[in-house]
Amino acid sequence: MQPIRTIESRTVVIPVTNIDTDQIIPARFLTTTTREGLGKQAFADWRYDANGAVKSDFILNKPEVAGCGVLVAGRNFGCGSSREHAPWALLDYGFRAVISTEIADIFRNNSLKNGLLPIVVDDQTHGWLMNNPGANVKIDLETTTLTLPTCATAKFPIEGFARVCLMNGVDELGFLLQQAPAIERYEAARTY
Repeated sequence: MQPIRTIESRTVVIPVTNIDTDQIIPARFLTTTTREGLGKQAFADWRYDANGAVKSDFILNKPEVAGCGVLVAGRNFGCGSSREHAPWALLDYGFRAVISTEIADIFRNNSLKNGLLPIVVDDQTHGWLMNNPGANVKIDLETTTLTLPTCATAKFPIEGFARVCLMNGVDELGFLLQQAPAIERYEAARTY
């Protein structure tokens, strides 16, 4: 995982509520155990027609969104099944953060464990972002602050341990492995 301290990027807006994990990555693409290549299948049923041709009117197929690393979506993003492939697909596509007013718990947890930053903001901030697609935003994980181009800021909640892991670019197992020297010292000093 790449460490996250700050993210500065333009936004992509998908103004749809209740986007579930099957819409993010349809079940037919869940046969892989690797992350690579899933970005091409992110939102596949919205991006491609039944013959596999690109739908030019879908936002992720427009050239102006190339390189955008922040997805802004409607309320209740990531609901549905617990597939870990959903954050994998978004990360492989190039997103580093997802912003909404509500993010489903399982999706949020899977995202945090895989290096995708799920951000929940207030209605006013969300409304501004929805009405200003392509806005350049700055996300500071150290201060848990989202800054808009207007200089307005919004704090966002994140669990402390997940924040530490994201800032250091490690998952839970990686964090524990980093503690191995201290664990070994403790074990060596114990008498059984």
